[in-house]
Amino acid sequence: MTHVEDLKRLSGGASQETWAFYACSPNSRQKLILRRSPFAHAGAGDGSAIGLAKEAEVLGALKNTGIPTPGVLFVADEDDPLGSSYIMTCIEGETIPKRIMRDERFAPGRDRISAQCGTALAKLHSMPLNDMPELPRATAEDQVAQYEGVLRARGIERPVFEMALRWLKDNLPDESQNNVVVHGDFRMGNLMIDENGLSGILDWELCHIGNPREDIGWLCTNSWRFGQRDKRVGGVGHLSELLEAYEAAGGVAITESEIDYWECLGSFKWGIMCTMMYEAFRSGSDPSIERGSIGRRASETEIDLMNILETV
Repeated sequence: MTHVEDLKRLSGGASQETWAFYACSPNSRQKLILRRSPFAHAGAGDGSAIGLAKEAEVLGALKNTGIPTPGVLFVADEDDPLGSSYIMTCIEGETIPKRIMRDERFAPGRDRISAQCGTALAKLHSMPLNDMPELPRATAEDQVAQYEGVLRARGIERPVFEMALRWLKDNLPDESQNNVVVHGDFRMGNLMIDENGLSGILDWELCHIGNPREDIGWLCTNSWRFGQRDKRVGGVGHLSELLEAYEAAGGVAITESEIDYWECLGSFKWGIMCTMMYEAFRSGSDPSIERGSIGRRASETEIDLMNILETV
């Protein structure tokens, strides 16, 4: 009979729980990961998540593509005692950005991350849509409208957000290539890194059909550089390296200046999400320390937006 040992809550996701455990039988001991949605979850996200069942389908579709993702072993719906969840294989590595950026054991892999991300994204963005489950679509204009709606509905009054919003609406990009599978949350913290670089891509809950530049711009958003501003790709590498590897692996040709818009949109979106998390903390709907600490980061995104708008 199989039983569970060493169940441990992992740090991570702002909207989902992640647990590590060992599935043990008389002849084996396998480390697995449980990803589940809290029963009383409220106020943590932007309403764009596809749900854990669909997320598990996405991972299943990516099997054998060369994109480093965990394998799904079991899926439970909301009526299961676990709640909406799935169990997957464990990918070894580190997700905490500051450890990845500082620990010497990651030094050999750090120089490879930008190119590895470019290669992985090119494979993802080349996935035939018929091979994927049905996913929502979102253009830049859709996302700008969505977050403007949040600003208005919640009565958020921040002049920098308003200035960024005007620029984003006035400079909407060409969306003729807005028809690829996008991870939607491709950033440090959701990338598993080991001594050889990128070992896994996690947290596919915001996967959708969109513009390939969105994933690259989100990774470059300053909030995900964790203080290493001079390294545009997640605080570990340079954008030119990523774009060269991306094109070499079959991705469309993209210039660095094309990413500026998506980086600005990334800072704008994250700033509003931070205010939403603070509101969840303030109202008591989710009084966790994580909500309060993330909520205060809205002011950081205002500085980032000012820096971007001064140069574009």
